[in-house]
Amino acid sequence: MLSRRIEAVDHPILYSFRRCPYAIRARLAVSVSGTPVLLREVVLRNKPESMLRCSAKGTVPVLLLGDGRVIDESVDIMLWALHQRDPEHWLAPLQAASPELQELLDYNDGPFKQALDRYKYADRFPEHDAAYYRQQGEVFLALLEARLKHNRFLLGDRISLADMAIVPFIRQFAHVDLPWFTLGPYSRLAAWLEELLHCPRFQGVMGKYPPWQSGEAGILWCGGQL
Repeated sequence: MLSRRIEAVDHPILYSFRRCPYAIRARLAVSVSGTPVLLREVVLRNKPESMLRCSAKGTVPVLLLGDGRVIDESVDIMLWALHQRDPEHWLAPLQAASPELQELLDYNDGPFKQALDRYKYADRFPEHDAAYYRQQGEVFLALLEARLKHNRFLLGDRISLADMAIVPFIRQFAHVDLPWFTLGPYSRLAAWLEELLHCPRFQGVMGKYPPWQSGEAGILWCGGQL
């Protein structure tokens, strides 16, 4: 886990944006761990200076820990939260399957995310049409569909970090053209997505909060419970 240190704070501060899939995965892990954080919902077109001082990348999520360490990679935030507490055992399947997990995350955050961005915003990438970019993304969909042929979830028959790290991105891909996704050749993946999106854990991290204002502490948050 990579981190660096700035001034200490009283409570962990999580800079987030409700719809960002990277921020969603971080909130999911913070939620399941039961670790209270000060949630600061940001407006990405007007990024707060305090967040930029923590992470010059200017992307969410960013976690500022009580001892001044900063973690600004979403999977590292997930791992930090789950190492605090892991009551639903999201890390349990990972020791034996860690190479598989890394391969899934690398493809999700690399080629699939690139295809997703071009599919969702095809007008910004006129080299090809949306159908072409969707086909690029389908490589990953087919891989996940094959895994779900043998297991209820991506690394076995219980939810793990892999499922919760990937589901926000599949959600975004599916919603570009939901009828196509629902009626397409990925029935197991569609059922997996439906189950996870409607579970209380996911619903709990998608609450709407007003944008954070400089001078405020933030919302003391633990998975949707104030």
